[in-house]
Amino acid sequence: MNMRPDPTLHASPKLAMEAPAEDFAYTLLLSPDSSQPDALTVIDVKPGSPSYSRVVHTVPMPNKGDEFHHFGWNACSSSLSPLTGHAFLERRYLIIPGIRSSRIYVVDTKPHPTQARIHKIIEPDEVFRKTGYSRPHTVHCGPLGIYVSTLGGGGKDGTSGPPGIFIMDCETFDVRGRWEIERGSQDKHYDFWWNLPRDYMVSSEWALPPQFESGLVPEDLLANQYGHRLHFWDLRARRNVQTIDLGANHQMALEVRPAHDPIREYGFVGVVVDTTNLEGSIWTWWREDGQFRAEKTATIPPEPASKELLPPLLQGFGAVPPLVTDIDLSLDDKFLYVACWGTGEMRQYDVTNPLKPMLAGSVHIGGIARRTRHPNGKPYAGGPQMVEISRDGKRVYWTNSLYSTWDNQFYPDGLPAAQVMARAEPGGGLALADNYWVDFPAGYRAHQIRLEGGDCSTDSFCYPSV
Repeated sequence: MNMRPDPTLHASPKLAMEAPAEDFAYTLLLSPDSSQPDALTVIDVKPGSPSYSRVVHTVPMPNKGDEFHHFGWNACSSSLSPLTGHAFLERRYLIIPGIRSSRIYVVDTKPHPTQARIHKIIEPDEVFRKTGYSRPHTVHCGPLGIYVSTLGGGGKDGTSGPPGIFIMDCETFDVRGRWEIERGSQDKHYDFWWNLPRDYMVSSEWALPPQFESGLVPEDLLANQYGHRLHFWDLRARRNVQTIDLGANHQMALEVRPAHDPIREYGFVGVVVDTTNLEGSIWTWWREDGQFRAEKTATIPPEPASKELLPPLLQGFGAVPPLVTDIDLSLDDKFLYVACWGTGEMRQYDVTNPLKPMLAGSVHIGGIARRTRHPNGKPYAGGPQMVEISRDGKRVYWTNSLYSTWDNQFYPDGLPAAQVMARAEPGGGLALADNYWVDFPAGYRAHQIRLEGGDCSTDSFCYPSV
């Protein structure tokens, strides 16, 4: 613990935007066939460095079959909340769950990112015994410690009871227990985030383990059995206060992105696919007169494609759905980035008016049918997937893997790990950087990215921007 606040913690989004640029990025690698351990890689992202856009350090894990997916920090700017008592924590440890094994690794990034190493391993039995949950997914640091959402409940297949959120101690990393006191009708989980001063949380839904672990279940999708609701929670009371159903045809409501400035009581969620027309969509949610509301504010159509270009899963449709698998919001709350994993497009929306997103920029790379190469000429399998934005909003990084079994269904020709970066213009516009391409070890796939000192899907803020 420091004797003064970590300089990477910022009271407001505006102050975070003014912080020094990142020199390193952390990216998770997974072994899709479990033939080798998953790993954390450290990438040099400092322009002008002789090792720019290269892996400069790797932390291999001692186990196989974890399936790394999402991860997060032990501490972020939420530690500066006057209510937490954690103002002197360091943003030092990365909390990395294995979504398939339910094992959690704690990696120490000090004294330098290129010396990162495993600090602690939390075995699955501890998670099961203390929470009754399994398949840990999203990690956020917050007012009670480290919050971890799960995709599974108890039992071997994760369906003995609903999934939820549990808390880890932010200093010892002990698993404390379940977060929910009253969950209401919530029976599936995916992402979650909050507005700390306004004292609410929002969570979303993907699927139960039998619906995703062995791949997408077409019968369940066409029967609208995947998640399609948003849940709003009283953060301090830990109870569900409202649930909004987006409509059963809006299948898989995934990433939630509240406005970063806590004065603004709105946010966004991406919906993977509409089963009536294969389009993807962006929804805006907000609070008005004490009630939460949600509205579809942008749609992305499917692209027609010849049968021979499509995987068996899509051949009967003659089209590629955009498959909105990730979204991210710049710290100034101006630009929303939307990853269309199916069509191979990264979209940039101006959301200055959150109820009327305006397309401001777009780049194509990869895609099921397009198969667009990188500007450097290299093929990019998959499409834009996990996206991360630098604090100053000038650099947008992304990888190409969704989840191992789903990768195999939608990109059966293979999906070698790739990470690219696009430069964003202040007034709108996006262009791929032809000199940024990360070569990863063979046999791996790349998933989520975290940036040194914080990024746009890590930090939550307690004070308004001025």
